[in-house]
Amino acid sequence: MIFPRSDSAVDPARRAVLASLASFGLLAATQGALDVHAATNTEVIEMWLGSSDAVVEVREYASMTCPHCARFHENVYPELKAEYIDTGKIRFVFREVYFDRSALWASMLARCAGPTRYFSVIDLLFERQDDWSRQSDPVQVTEQLFRIGRIAGMSDETIKACMADRDFALAMIEKSDAERQGDNVNSTPNLVINGVNHGNLSYEKLKALIDDELGS
Repeated sequence: MIFPRSDSAVDPARRAVLASLASFGLLAATQGALDVHAATNTEVIEMWLGSSDAVVEVREYASMTCPHCARFHENVYPELKAEYIDTGKIRFVFREVYFDRSALWASMLARCAGPTRYFSVIDLLFERQDDWSRQSDPVQVTEQLFRIGRIAGMSDETIKACMADRDFALAMIEKSDAERQGDNVNSTPNLVINGVNHGNLSYEKLKALIDDELGS
């Protein structure tokens, strides 16, 4: 999926997500009365797997509503994880991009689960992307995302509190904008290897680049 380079004055994707925040809390409110307090911590931590000491860092930029990203996680990511992440050869960083409010909501759901369950929820969201991301009605998106959250072991109260946190949503958007501008990212999925932007890659090309960085 391709989008314009981020500029708050002209970027339609960013405008659409920010506009959705005018009624933010809809996702939580549609699942019942919001009788819990929203979180107040707006720190958006880096989500990564592998080894902190690895000499190679691979950053993936992905949108949860991007079908190409879902295919990457079905066809490329499992091999990358088995050969390089689980073995500690690389540090793999996952960075979210928000094309629309559904992508933002889905990413917030994953972050609601906490660092230990974050990647499991990301996997579920990509596996079930057709179930929730194709819905035009935000209430239906809501219902599907809450269902995924429950599968991941999250309570409705936890999801409601997280989804009602507008300040955290704004912090996520600002962090994503800064990161993708810094790496010159204008499409998803997009891979950055040791600071060099390579766009989307097949596993064979990705493997060759990583091995070159590893000197193997």
